[in-house]
Amino acid sequence: QVQFVESGGGLVQPGGSLRLSCAASRSMFAFYSMAWYRQAPEKQRELVAIIFSGGNTNYPDSVKGRFTISKDNVKNLVYLQMNSLKPDDTAVYYCTDNRGNWGQGTQVTVSS
Repeated sequence: QVQFVESGGGLVQPGGSLRLSCAASRSMFAFYSMAWYRQAPEKQRELVAIIFSGGNTNYPDSVKGRFTISKDNVKNLVYLQMNSLKPDDTAVYYCTDNRGNWGQGTQVTVSS
């Protein structure tokens, strides 16, 4: 079973940027897809970015143009570059292989 560890969260001002990282415990080469989700207090977990094995990506309208997902199959890392952050982006961010394996999450807080 694969394990994921997220890092890179923190407190940032509106308009700022953060890059989240997700480290996998084994090779991601065979993974069909990897994704980032987020969950704000009292809200359902929602998808914010997905990347497929061929490199295609998809984003919801709420983050399109601001967030970018990428992966490094050599280092077994998945990244989420977040720019132009808004207070509504405040949440715990999780990575997953879309097969039921999740990391513990990393908190992102956007506030002045």
